[in-house]
Amino acid sequence: MYTKDWLSKWAIYNPDKIAIEEYETERNLTYSYLNTNAIKLVALLRAWNVTKGDRVLVVAEHSLELVTLFGAAQKCGIIIVPVNYRLAPAEIDFLIENCSPALILHDRQFLQKVALLKNARSIHTEILEDLSALIEKIAIKETEPVSLREDDPLFILYTSGTTGFPKGAIYTYKMLFWNSLNTTMSLALTPNDHTINCMPAFHTGGWNVLLTPMLHRGATVGIVKKFDAEHLLNLLDQQQSTVFMGVPTMLKMMMDAPAFDKVKLEKLRYFIVGGEALPHPVIKRWHNKGISIRQGYGLTEVGPNLTSLHQEDAERKLGSIGKPNFYVEAALFDENMQEVRPGEIGEFCLRGEVVTPGYWQNEEATREAISDGWFRTGDLMEKDDEGYLYVVDRKKCMFISGGENVYPAEVERVLISAEGVSEVAVVGVPDDKWGEVGKAYIVIKEGYKTDGIQSFCCDKLAKFKIPKYFVTIDELPKNDSGKIDRKALKTLHYES
Repeated sequence: MYTKDWLSKWAIYNPDKIAIEEYETERNLTYSYLNTNAIKLVALLRAWNVTKGDRVLVVAEHSLELVTLFGAAQKCGIIIVPVNYRLAPAEIDFLIENCSPALILHDRQFLQKVALLKNARSIHTEILEDLSALIEKIAIKETEPVSLREDDPLFILYTSGTTGFPKGAIYTYKMLFWNSLNTTMSLALTPNDHTINCMPAFHTGGWNVLLTPMLHRGATVGIVKKFDAEHLLNLLDQQQSTVFMGVPTMLKMMMDAPAFDKVKLEKLRYFIVGGEALPHPVIKRWHNKGISIRQGYGLTEVGPNLTSLHQEDAERKLGSIGKPNFYVEAALFDENMQEVRPGEIGEFCLRGEVVTPGYWQNEEATREAISDGWFRTGDLMEKDDEGYLYVVDRKKCMFISGGENVYPAEVERVLISAEGVSEVAVVGVPDDKWGEVGKAYIVIKEGYKTDGIQSFCCDKLAKFKIPKYFVTIDELPKNDSGKIDRKALKTLHYES
């Protein structure tokens, strides 16, 4: 039998090691207790008639109970569907209709929202926080293990769709294993490592960037439900964390927090950064503090840990996402699926064990995304002579001005280097003469002005790339993973 039950192994090899800890509640679970609780949860799920292949939809923040649910899934084959608790009831109803869950688990704080779900009225529903008390009452007993295949789904992770409807990316046990192997090799993880996870459970980053690879390695993961820069810096210092994953917004906020100059972070080997390129001044300041930066690239449907830029190259290869991880097959293709040469722009495509088999109940989206075994990411990249990859832009972010392709990320890299610019985002907007032109939304540091920023671009960008409009804004809108919400900026343009 091909089993994927990691917790049962660590319960034998290192039973008293802390596997997971939750700082808000000051609770923790050793590998032995985590494994035992997962076994008991399987019995509870079976009592609720939830078995292999059934979907368990979760509306909750990260917790010990959610990690226990992951352990139970490895033992009985249920499929975990973590959804964004910030969604409106009608949006969650759409996801329920799409995945047809047998059980809904939710935090007590979302009781009112769940009560408004029309599609949940006939589905068994439980409060997630109550699971621990229910588990305690169950007598542990050995049960016949469930046969699992490597292509069986473990998660359904919903992502935004270009049609306006979310798509459920299927995340399999094969993806879980090979992603963990890639991560362990790239980051040199050991059982002695410690991290703190503050990414949400509805995002692949909250599970598969560090949490599941760390559990596979027998390391320790701390959980904080909400990101607070000051609190997190102190926790990383107190807990002697060795690695940490965050998005650029988090690192900027931590850098500006009062605790930044006080904490030593002596055990931290590096920060893993994804989502968007980290500006050089931010990298430099963390380097001056002795913290190395490893930038990379990830995707819900593939990996997610796909490329990594070694910390020693963080400044030498500024803006690069590095090279593909060990067991990742990657290529840059043109529109005809022909590989482009170094220095040419092509779509980043991926193939192999870390690629999703498709989208749940959505054959059309699956066909559009996967061509001859290659997953088409929609990200445009170029590769230099040393094999380092650079994201040029999202294919859907590119706009055409006067017949010329304009990549907002390229323009943003120039604008962020201007004195006084804290954050910037460029979107394409309609124009009677050129078809589309750029509109730059800029967050300015206190005491600075945007005067002269257009002329600043003149010797750094071709004329057609320079935005026609420059707008100052107090704060750029962000989505739940900390990335700039470009749709919101376009909406802002049409409303202004």
